[in-house]
Amino acid sequence: MELTYYSDYAVRLVNTEQPERGEDTLTSVEAVRELFGGAQQAARRATESDVTRLRTVRARLRAVFEAADRGDEVLAVDLLNALMMEFPVSPQISGHDYRDDGGTSRSWGSPRSNGVESGGGVGSGVGRPKWHMHIADHAANATAGFTATACMGLAFHLTELGVDRLGICEAKPCRNAYLDTSTNRSRRYCSDRCATRANVAAYRARKRLESGRTADSAQEPQASAARGER
Repeated sequence: MELTYYSDYAVRLVNTEQPERGEDTLTSVEAVRELFGGAQQAARRATESDVTRLRTVRARLRAVFEAADRGDEVLAVDLLNALMMEFPVSPQISGHDYRDDGGTSRSWGSPRSNGVESGGGVGSGVGRPKWHMHIADHAANATAGFTATACMGLAFHLTELGVDRLGICEAKPCRNAYLDTSTNRSRRYCSDRCATRANVAAYRARKRLESGRTADSAQEPQASAARGER
């Protein structure tokens, strides 16, 4: 469903903090506005108060991802439900494009898509609106609007794809949240960079272990000979 797109809002917010590194980029109104991406109208409402509000929401969303990562599905759902009750959404049907009779999408104002705008109906054969679900923003402040959108997107992602699609990066010290969209549910890291770093670390650990075993094997004959001499 298209609303799963909004689940990325939750990921972006959670990953403004690197708890293992003691780093936090959510420190200003500008940082809050960057979270909204292309939703500039909603971002313009952000104030200094939203920095503190969103930090609180961030901690609660991270708890959702951590519960899911541990396999505690019930807790993850309960935590997300609590957020959605506190920050409800108002879904509505919206249309930004038209489809011609052949099913091709055309933007508003396109020469062949102005039938509805000029009074032509769905049955006029000129064009049909391309409808989709949209989250209406009637929130009292920027934090409420962002949180409602993020939680609804995350809820759709969770119910459509499964709780196990929410994860926390295994590459230490990174603890970024991620959404697993792989076909075989095999994702373990938030990015290719973290995956590479973890693989290199594992490779080096194996080499150290092998070197230790080789050294032990080399010392055994010497130790046996020394025991025989005595």
